[in-house]
Amino acid sequence: MSTAPALPTSRDATERPAHRDGNVLRWLAAYTSSMVGDSVYYIALSWAAVQEGTPSQAGVVMAVSALPRALLMLGGGVVADRFGPRNVVIGSDAVRCAAVLAVAGLLFVTTPGLWPLALLALVFGTVDAVFMPAVGALPARLTERRQLARVHGMRGLANRLAYVAGAPLGGLGVAVGGEAAAFGLAGLLIAVSVPLLVSVRIRELPPDGAPGADDATAWRDLRAGLRYIRRHRVLGPLMLAIALGDLGFVGPLNVGLTLLADERGWGASGLGWVAAGFGTGAGAASLLLAVRGRLPHAGHVTAYAAFAGSVAIGALAYVPTAVAAVGVALLIGLLAGLSGAMCGALLQTQAAPAYLGRVTAVSSLVGLGLAPLSMPLSAAAIGAWGTGPVFVVSAAVCGLAGVVVLGARDLRQAELPR
Repeated sequence: MSTAPALPTSRDATERPAHRDGNVLRWLAAYTSSMVGDSVYYIALSWAAVQEGTPSQAGVVMAVSALPRALLMLGGGVVADRFGPRNVVIGSDAVRCAAVLAVAGLLFVTTPGLWPLALLALVFGTVDAVFMPAVGALPARLTERRQLARVHGMRGLANRLAYVAGAPLGGLGVAVGGEAAAFGLAGLLIAVSVPLLVSVRIRELPPDGAPGADDATAWRDLRAGLRYIRRHRVLGPLMLAIALGDLGFVGPLNVGLTLLADERGWGASGLGWVAAGFGTGAGAASLLLAVRGRLPHAGHVTAYAAFAGSVAIGALAYVPTAVAAVGVALLIGLLAGLSGAMCGALLQTQAAPAYLGRVTAVSSLVGLGLAPLSMPLSAAAIGAWGTGPVFVVSAAVCGLAGVVVLGARDLRQAELPR
């Protein structure tokens, strides 16, 4: 059981908007610092791996973290729900910080080769398996249910900031002090999150949020979580919609976009501008949710945004110029970002807090375990049939997410809390 101080229950505390709540803002600062540290870490790891080995060896090092993260993610959701997401996030950040700083020190005094980098990647992947479900389960303990959609939008903005700021910071660290300095910077950024999280106050779970019997095993908790999702009239079809959206989106908007830019002669700069257009649109969607707090007719908005976004994905392969591609990418980012933000907000508000770790683990496993499989498949398909047909098929898969939403009555009629 968590020993963190509980939030006051006065009406003033419960009515405070999330963006004006010091407790939520401390959590947001901790999350942002940790995510920026993550981005710096990945830049440092990739650079160090390339310097210490061959390109193929560097690729292996970068992929080492994926396996334990995928295999252990569902168990990580059980850990988050059993021990409390705040405690799990604090422990995860402490372990990640210690591991990164240890490698920084090792690189500072010697040239150890690839093995410590592979070990660090393995540790990061293992810790991520419990960190990510806990991160998803924590907001429900910080604020009222009607503020969760706004918090989800704020978290989306933090993710965009981390991607934008982390890569330049990592590159600057490598340029100024080498790999050791970059790893040290990543460790310090992750370390900042720990005292902030310690100061965060959490709410007690509602009486109907108990995950099960006190003597339940971890395996029973996992089965109970999966059964809860399967039987839930909103979460069950929502997970299917998230899976379809990720499977159709990840491939073409990663490896497919690179191949399209090369095919059209847009070059690296054109690719960068198209990617920036996508990021800007997605950031605008998160900002909209953070500012508004809720959008009416959440289920319908999710479905129609998925439909419109799928059309834009299919059109991207046929635009004639890089400038036009930037505009289409901006639209894709806005529509796909809106659909994804609404899915995340519905997930946060529909799931009972005691199950949120396991619910987040399942949704994260789809994005991190299944969706990346579409990248090599997309590359192979583009090599065989070209970019146009593959983008159209990917768009159709994304459109199926909207079909699932409209086909499930409870999800179609779902609303965010007022």
